[in-house]
Amino acid sequence: MTVRIYRPARTAMQSGKQGTRNWVLEHVPETARRPEPLMGWVAAGDTRRQVRLRFETREEAIAYAERNNLVYEIREPRTAVSKPKAYADNFAFDRMDAWTH
Repeated sequence: MTVRIYRPARTAMQSGKQGTRNWVLEHVPETARRPEPLMGWVAAGDTRRQVRLRFETREEAIAYAERNNLVYEIREPRTAVSKPKAYADNFAFDRMDAWTH
């Protein structure tokens, strides 16, 4: 079994960093999802894809995977780069774009 260890990124719907501090260990799906013939819902035969374990550090997640003989892959988080801005930059004389309301 292969597991994926990563730190989740924040969603586009949130401005804070809630839920992005912990590391997540989840199983890589072995089978594809398929529509159920009776109702047409999406079904999967692999129930391990429902399990998501959270750890405070990457080392704890790696230790758990090694303790349970799981093959793991680690995805390093990308850091967000923020540019410092000032409100006065909206009215700067050398502004390149047209100023609109």
